[in-house]
Amino acid sequence: MVDGEEAPLGLRERKKRETRTALSWATIRLSVERGWDAVTVEDIAAEANVSVRTFRNYFSSKAEAVVARHLDRMLGAADDLRARPADEPLREAIAQVVAARFAPESAGGGRPPRREWVDGVRLMLTEPDVQGEFLKANMIAQRELAKAIAERTGTDVTRDVYPTLVAAVTGTAATVAIDHWMRTDGSAPVRRLLSEVFDRLWAGLPVP
Repeated sequence: MVDGEEAPLGLRERKKRETRTALSWATIRLSVERGWDAVTVEDIAAEANVSVRTFRNYFSSKAEAVVARHLDRMLGAADDLRARPADEPLREAIAQVVAARFAPESAGGGRPPRREWVDGVRLMLTEPDVQGEFLKANMIAQRELAKAIAERTGTDVTRDVYPTLVAAVTGTAATVAIDHWMRTDGSAPVRRLLSEVFDRLWAGLPVP
């Protein structure tokens, strides 16, 4: 009876996540293709084959929908960190979970991205509303990652600065790597850029 009751709940939750992801991707795709101001919530709902009311149930704005993918990846990284082997060095665990969450999707399956797409995403990210949502998302993600780091290191997130500092640096490192990738021709694998960024951080940021 218990198993039978839990299965539908799991299915509903999975459907909700799928709808959330579909709406976020539809927002990003349409905004890149048409331009930020040319896309309405009605357009996004139609693209995702849902109602406008459904969109409003998930997101309060287009900007929040855009940033949802980033927030989900960062929160997923915190969950992944908790699942890494306990004896794995923290630096290696963090590098692995961030690369796993960011590299495959961002790298476009290992192929160089279309320049038009990357340029469109960069332009979209200059929108003040999107930037504001990114700031909020990063703060949420930082708190969750700090908790996971505290659990792993035996520190206290309310008393010790270490877990919050590492979480903040981790988020910044990921942002720098992705931004660098987008500003170049996209030929360098994202995973390699992330690895380089984290190696430099843990080495104490020596001058090249």
